[in-house]
Amino acid sequence: MINLIPNEEKKKMSKDFYLRLITMFFVMLSVSLLIASILILPSYFFSSIEEDVIDTKIKSQEKSISLPDPNTLMIIKDLENKLNSVENYEKNKYVFSTKVINEIILKKIPNIKITEIFYQNDPQTGKKISISGKASSREVLLSFRRALEDDAAFSKIDLPISNFVKGSDIKFYLSLIPS
Repeated sequence: MINLIPNEEKKKMSKDFYLRLITMFFVMLSVSLLIASILILPSYFFSSIEEDVIDTKIKSQEKSISLPDPNTLMIIKDLENKLNSVENYEKNKYVFSTKVINEIILKKIPNIKITEIFYQNDPQTGKKISISGKASSREVLLSFRRALEDDAAFSKIDLPISNFVKGSDIKFYLSLIPS
């Protein structure tokens, strides 16, 4: 089949086709947006009316709340103070013990193995820390004790002499009283 349409006409027809295609695309897009906006309008009006109703309810509830009397305000402030003191106590409950345990761990020598750390806070006897563990030799145990004595965080270190009976692989028990 012979094509009798000249090349310039073909280019013009192709250009016109794409122009019509783009025009139809934008027309369909604008029609779709128009239909979508028309369908959304009832929801928009409904939500704006609902917002107005909620605003009026909030305003009416704010007006209906009366200020409490001074006695109630005093009780509320007292309760807030008590709650704050309880919360602060709970937050700072373990701060001291954590600091002391960190000091002990920092002073630990590599040949010392700490197996247990007990922290006691008795109102009558005061704060006391008990450490038990294993030392490779007497010298290592003695140097660990001296390192703890040099630390200002502890006021008294009690290492019973019975810990030095064995020459190596010593199971020791040490009592500390923090400053």
